[in-house]
Amino acid sequence: MSILGGNMQAIPHASTTAGELFHLVRRAKASSRADLARVTGLSASTVSLRVDALIAHGYLEETGRGESRGGRRPRMLAVKANESVVAAVDLGERHATVGLLDRRGEVIASTTEEISLLAGVEGVVRNVWTQTQALVAEAGSPRVDGIAMGLPGPVDVRTSRLLAPMRMPGWNGVDVRDVLESVTGLPAIIENDANAMALGEYLESGSDAQQLVFVKAGSGIGCGIVLDGAVYRGFRGVAGDISHVALHDAPPVICSCGRVGCLDVVASGNAIVDALREAGEAVETVDDVLEMAQNAHAKATALLREAGARTGEVLATIINFFNPQVLTLGGRLSSADAFVAGVRQALYTLCLPMSTDVLEIRVSKAGVLAGVRGVGWEMLERLLDPASIDAALGEASVSRVP
Repeated sequence: MSILGGNMQAIPHASTTAGELFHLVRRAKASSRADLARVTGLSASTVSLRVDALIAHGYLEETGRGESRGGRRPRMLAVKANESVVAAVDLGERHATVGLLDRRGEVIASTTEEISLLAGVEGVVRNVWTQTQALVAEAGSPRVDGIAMGLPGPVDVRTSRLLAPMRMPGWNGVDVRDVLESVTGLPAIIENDANAMALGEYLESGSDAQQLVFVKAGSGIGCGIVLDGAVYRGFRGVAGDISHVALHDAPPVICSCGRVGCLDVVASGNAIVDALREAGEAVETVDDVLEMAQNAHAKATALLREAGARTGEVLATIINFFNPQVLTLGGRLSSADAFVAGVRQALYTLCLPMSTDVLEIRVSKAGVLAGVRGVGWEMLERLLDPASIDAALGEASVSRVP
């Protein structure tokens, strides 16, 4: 199981509670009692006492013996996946992917169903909750501890409200988290879908890149940033929103923001669909465009490559400024070789060599479950924070005794 987080420094002895020991195991910073003692500076007896409590309460389990480092082989520790789950939803313009994650963050069941955002916030949430309940029943999970949702629009991290989302009439300014909690009766969180996908990709890739840029290229275009192992959202939560970057030589297509030539209305999947329709082609969805390109349709292929080049033009500034280790392309357009080629060509043309000579440009490893995995992990972060675990173990009065 891959984890979240940057380099771990030793934690001061007196502040290391049982919940914090669990946190170290969950983030793969320690995998045995000996590791925990070494990382925290706690005595072996204190570590064993707190680990035993975590095992007794069903948070950790022993999974066998590890490799010897000169003494006895250590007993390995891992997060125990109990019977409860969290529900995670990746909401798109025309679909919703629902997944159930165990305590380890593994997706144990998932389903994708068609939806319409035109049904309104409460209508969509009730639809998704019905799908979730059916998936829970099918998976045989007795309890859902929380629900998280990735949304295809900017989310104000201070208020949990959507900020002028495109193609989501009636959603602007709505506190979707409040609606989720009201409909489901569960603790809830919401997140921008590109941020959720960026985190899901980071987890899936084994945390091999502490600086990662994730581009979601589907019906619309979005971007999420992972910095030192955590999602970077900026002050209000719109960091990485490249949808409304205006291209200087783009066609004068009017965007929902009132300007012309924004990336989303020039290079998104919906933009390509519109361009093909204007050319007289009978297309309805992005999937139709991809099928045409697979069948060597010249116009569809050219538009996909141009869309990739336009996207790469915007990304070039980000790559030069941020200097990430990995650029990941996700969303349905990333399955088109022409789109990916267009992005690569623009980046290698416009970026400084020192920004791209070791840059890894790759298609998403997490695929369609990137958003589900990312936003589900965020829900687990909330439910399994050290303070909550310490409270469950009754640690408030005793855990800080050396």
